[in-house]
Amino acid sequence: MPDSQNLREREEAHWRKTSRLMLTNLGIWFFFGYVIHMFVVPLNTIQLPILGFPLGFYMAAQGSLIAFVVILFVFARQQDKIDREYGFAEDD
Repeated sequence: MPDSQNLREREEAHWRKTSRLMLTNLGIWFFFGYVIHMFVVPLNTIQLPILGFPLGFYMAAQGSLIAFVVILFVFARQQDKIDREYGFAEDD
């Protein structure tokens, strides 16, 4: 029975850390997906001379995409670290 109790405690601690990581990443995603676009309007008065796009549109579109890719890689690395800490990591 002690092994069962220990496993249950590890599972609960693992889930708490995983949930916190997920909510943090969702908050960052929300910021780059929605909040950052609120500041596009003042930058749209500046035109990029070569492409002809408004600066705000270009920065929000490209910056958000880059941020999403970075979020994915950071999330995967952090989740792997949590999995290894609690002994739930997959074999390489």
